[in-house]
Amino acid sequence: MITPVFVYDAIRSPRGKARADGALHTLSAQQLLAVLYDALVERTGLNPEAVAEVILGCVTQHGEQAANIAKTSALYARWPASVSGLTVNRFCSSSLDAVGIAALKIAAGQAQAVVAGGVEMMSRQPMLVDKPPVFTDPAFARECQMYLMGSGADLIASRYVVSRSEADAVALQSQQRAHAARAQGFFKSIIPVYVPATDSTVSEDECIRPQTTAESLAAMPPAFAELGASGVDAVQLAAHPDLSEITHIHTAGNSPAMADGASLVLLGDERLGDQLGVAPRARILATVSASDDPMQVLSGCVAATRKLLDQQELPVTAIDLFEIHEAFAATMVKCQRELAIDDSKLNVNGGVIALGHPMGATGAMMLGTLIDELERRELSLGVVAASGAAGAGSAVLVERLAS
Repeated sequence: MITPVFVYDAIRSPRGKARADGALHTLSAQQLLAVLYDALVERTGLNPEAVAEVILGCVTQHGEQAANIAKTSALYARWPASVSGLTVNRFCSSSLDAVGIAALKIAAGQAQAVVAGGVEMMSRQPMLVDKPPVFTDPAFARECQMYLMGSGADLIASRYVVSRSEADAVALQSQQRAHAARAQGFFKSIIPVYVPATDSTVSEDECIRPQTTAESLAAMPPAFAELGASGVDAVQLAAHPDLSEITHIHTAGNSPAMADGASLVLLGDERLGDQLGVAPRARILATVSASDDPMQVLSGCVAATRKLLDQQELPVTAIDLFEIHEAFAATMVKCQRELAIDDSKLNVNGGVIALGHPMGATGAMMLGTLIDELERRELSLGVVAASGAAGAGSAVLVERLAS
């Protein structure tokens, strides 16, 4: 018998710029997560003794983020030693996979309550600081047919003939929607974070650039042309003989903004709600993982969305809202062309190009944003999907429950 799985709360930190002067930089990953653990208890009345496990996504498991941060962060937050911990790395879809694993454990009757989410403090543990050979050793990368995210994005742009102006238009809309959503207070899942080092409280996403214009985006130089010239373009062209060149259209402006941040989702069975005296906010209807062409790197969110809808025998039109990972602008153009999602249903409050992308935390952050917006609009069905490197992708189908 499959146990229904419910979302009782989904919270996140604000996103901070991944720089030494970023709003969250002085906090360790454990310190930031502790704020969310405390908030989850306060908001829901949760007794941590009832939690079987904490499952967190984290991509750069190095330095402060090493040694199973799911377990160590729970201990740091003074949660009971009986709470197990599992840290997941499926690249940038890690926290969405953490939610999926938690849902599977509850559905199988292995746990009554699981906390899932993720963390990434990119200002303190920058991407590639752990020196993974597949991204730092060109010969090894060629053997795996797997390259850095920007190179994959430019390959997608080349294969799907995505122009620079189309990519910049995706970025501009993301900025405009995120700015409007922040101004109107739509991001209800944000938990304010007090930062002792600066004696300040951070309550809004810091990465949004409302001053962005089409002209400012057009003025930015390509970010990955030099990498392509180092040999990546040649390998991609050899694998795709139909292409005459790789077009380098991605810039700092139409790529995801690196960020600091954390997210937590409380999932449980129906009995948990009775114990808490709290009604669930949503139900997890289905989860999937998928893998697409590793050379395209970032197309997994499209593959996972298609797989989820096919398995559930749902047309795109049956879904009220989509939150799909803006894994570089060309990926979103590919998504629109292949899935034909109505623009009024897709990333309606902006995406990670504007909001920021704390890699291990992003998927669960998007789930909270999706549930917030389904509640605000009084809609029913939503899909959240994220891409990871090497073509990885994950997606979750949720149903909002009337309060």
